[in-house]
Amino acid sequence: MAEHSEEIRQFIREHSSLFWYIKEEAKERISLEFLVETILNYGTLADVKRLFELVGLENTADIFSRQTNRTRCNYFPQVKNFFTLYFNRHVQRNINTISN
Repeated sequence: MAEHSEEIRQFIREHSSLFWYIKEEAKERISLEFLVETILNYGTLADVKRLFELVGLENTADIFSRQTNRTRCNYFPQVKNFFTLYFNRHVQRNINTISN
């Protein structure tokens, strides 16, 4: 796994309580996918905006899309619906891209 930037590590530390079940020394090594899922499900509007700044709107949308297209999806139904609509409106997609 790629090393997170200092800004992302700081963001994880600031939201440490959302990862209460992960050992302290392992929190800064969580995957970007897990960070996106947790913040979109449990974060505040300010947290989501900061996540977009750190990870990028398109990268967050790509991660979200991969996660929600799997058989098992860990997003709350309301969260999945909201961010599906949000990303469809605000993220430009290449129409020639093949998606599963």
